Amino acid sequence: MRVGRITTTGAAALAACAVLGMVPAAAQASSAAVPAWTQQAPATSPPTRIEASMAYDAANSTVVLFGGEHSGGYLKGTWTWNGTTWTQHHPATSPPPRANASMAYDAATGTVVLFGGDRTGRHFNDTWTWNGTTWTQQHPATSPPVLTSASMAYDAATGTAVLFGGFGGSARPRRVRNQTWTWDGTTWTRQHPAASPSARDAASMVYDAATGTVVLFGGNTNKPNGHLADTWTWDGTTWTQQSPATSPPASDMGVMAYDAATSTAVLLPGGTSETWTWG
Repeated sequence: MRVGRITTTGAAALAACAVLGMVPAAAQASSAAVPAWTQQAPATSPPTRIEASMAYDAANSTVVLFGGEHSGGYLKGTWTWNGTTWTQHHPATSPPPRANASMAYDAATGTVVLFGGDRTGRHFNDTWTWNGTTWTQQHPATSPPVLTSASMAYDAATGTAVLFGGFGGSARPRRVRNQTWTWDGTTWTRQHPAASPSARDAASMVYDAATGTVVLFGGNTNKPNGHLADTWTWDGTTWTQQSPATSPPASDMGVMAYDAATSTAVLLPGGTSETWTWG
């Protein structure tokens, strides 16, 4: 437990307030826990990896981790974090090893959805769902093309998972895409909005509950100086480019999450130590 140091003057003030049966607001604030990073020491942990996929599984109150890459090898292990330790799962079925897959929790079906990704010499366009016990490969009537590093977020306003961008194929220069797809728990549907962000991969995307829209920022065109700094919102029908007075730096591979306590989306642009909020 962290204990704050009280000066003599401060102690006298607190004693006086105690006599009156009250504590000053400043003292109440100082007694509150200060948010901080804490390194955990779980009994078990996943092996070292990069470019893995992770999402919070609200149905099972765990964080789900899948795949990734380490020293040129591609992984397929499934791990869950329960707030105390990691547990490796050995489901009857599992997606093939890969990195850079898109993953999000689908509240409408209570499952985690995984799409695409890549490993050496292969790119994927398969769809898998995790129910807390096993993975099930889905066989939708339609699917997006093979995609790596596409952005995906659950759109609570429409009850669908939204997938945007990514690149497909192994040819260089890689072909980035600007297609928008939605997953309704059964199949993928390609959307044809009146307006759309330009083709890109590795953009940051999250659902903004305050506005009921999906927010997308940045990404990479995979061309020289191809980092982007534009902001777009998806309302379930079309994309709208926003024109904020200030904007994060052009970047890709950033991380973004919605902070319900402040009703803002929090962004850490890739390659920087900056923190930005939207809302």
